Amino acid sequence: MALIITDECINCDVCEPECPNEAIFLGQEIYEIDPHRCTECVGHFDEPQCVQVCPVACIPVNPQFVEDQETLWQKYRRLQAQDKPGSVVPSA
Repeated sequence: MALIITDECINCDVCEPECPNEAIFLGQEIYEIDPHRCTECVGHFDEPQCVQVCPVACIPVNPQFVEDQETLWQKYRRLQAQDKPGSVVPSA
């Protein structure tokens, strides 16, 4: 599953630097999460770091991107390969 930031976001800037996949970015009004890069921190941490640091608890699971644990691991491995300089990303 990917996470989503709701409109309760206060733009406090604490979530973005915590994301190991660089999935969080400042949108037009609030921070947003790229569901194609969000692994809920699988491969990095036991718990999603953005959820841990959010002072207003506005980062639930995105119901439009429901993924099981194995799918999150596959996404993590794809992102790791993609982010390495000179690597070839396998087609999905």
